[in-house]
Amino acid sequence: MRLDKYLKVSRLIKRRTVANEACDAGRVTINGKVARASQPVKEGDRITILFGTKEVSVEVLKVEESVRKEDTGEMYRVI
Repeated sequence: MRLDKYLKVSRLIKRRTVANEACDAGRVTINGKVARASQPVKEGDRITILFGTKEVSVEVLKVEESVRKEDTGEMYRVI
């Protein structure tokens, strides 16, 4: 699954276009490397997102195309 879609489906970022813009600005990394929006995400990856001065790091536990709102917490673990 593409990184921008994963960020939206997991609800780490509200909209896919915003996720795309964050990736283009270099504010999203996968396993310590700056990631593009089209980069594939797989289980075990560590994603770090910079929101202004706040940094959020998560580990990918599951990759699913669609998830109910209540089940998004099972897709990642905050580090």
